[in-house]
Amino acid sequence: MGRGDRAVKPIRFGWARSVALCTVVATLASCGLPQVGPNKRQIFAGSVQREGDAFIVSVNDRVTRATAVVPALGFSQEFVNASKITSDVIRPGDVLGLTIWENVDDGLFAAEAQKSTLLEEVQVDSAGYIFVPYAGRVRASGNTPDQLRRTITKELEGQTPDPQVQVRRLAGDGSTVSLNGAVTGQGVYPIERPTRTLSSMLSRAGGVAIEPDIAQITMIRGDQRGTIWLQDLYEHPELDIALRGGDKILVEADTRTFTALGATNAQARVPFESKDLSALEAIAQVGGLISTLSDPTGVFVIRNEPAEIANQVLGRDDLVGAQRMVYVLNLTEPNGLFKARDFVIRDSDTLYVTEAPYAQWTKTISLLVTPVGSLSTASSAIGG
Repeated sequence: MGRGDRAVKPIRFGWARSVALCTVVATLASCGLPQVGPNKRQIFAGSVQREGDAFIVSVNDRVTRATAVVPALGFSQEFVNASKITSDVIRPGDVLGLTIWENVDDGLFAAEAQKSTLLEEVQVDSAGYIFVPYAGRVRASGNTPDQLRRTITKELEGQTPDPQVQVRRLAGDGSTVSLNGAVTGQGVYPIERPTRTLSSMLSRAGGVAIEPDIAQITMIRGDQRGTIWLQDLYEHPELDIALRGGDKILVEADTRTFTALGATNAQARVPFESKDLSALEAIAQVGGLISTLSDPTGVFVIRNEPAEIANQVLGRDDLVGAQRMVYVLNLTEPNGLFKARDFVIRDSDTLYVTEAPYAQWTKTISLLVTPVGSLSTASSAIGG
């Protein structure tokens, strides 16, 4: 073998090694590099325009307005139009307290050396009457405490000289409401002069025990039921409805959630933290995007959209039933962050962030610089 032949061998060996490395990398790439989910190209390949089954729509102001739907909560007109009850009017089930003074030393009621007698927890029966010793059954329902006082006084005047009567209206079965759920003090509370409306009764119970932004209040009255947001109670005075005896008030946290997947700092099912949750706030709730992995031009919101909204978004009128919609947000656009701030996330949405092409390139480069032994092992594993 000549000297020239010996000089060529190292060059050919180096060239062959590079070809082997590239071949292994190409093999790995063809098998698919690890990724957190579909990339932008793969998502767009599933669009209706490409014979897929999902409508892919870029978010703009018109789309934002058409899709900004928040759960419609509110009270019926029966709730809103009910007038406040007068706490002075006595009703069946109320409990009264009576104090009777007598102008004699040896009276009908008072013990020796006492001038007054206290009758506590005298309950108004279902027919509206109470029983008072020496006065008999006296109608209490429909009267104010002062009217009942005069009636009892008149009945006792023939029994004891110059009787003086005081009537106090206490809590009773007919004038109470129950508060349950996420309130500071669960229990049964009387409807009194300061607590005749929903907001005042919530205050009487110590307020809500959860974040006000996610608190919902359900009012149950007989077979009627209505639910509102706590925020709306204070923003719309007409929702501060008058209470009725037997009302049930339930305070619960918002049960809506969205799912975060892809190149975000958390992949999870995430509860809403406010009544109106924007895409930008949803991204912030999961810790933002991963700076070394995510593609800010590929932020997708995936949902099944009702036909009436889908038709409006797409400018059509022929769609029937729920439609698969994929909304695209590009955070790198000049107003991309504003669009994300205005786009409303809804219950059961999926927020998906794709990987940046750079991330795939980095994975490829990491294979190129991997030692030959490790690369061979990886290639063998894929080949196996």
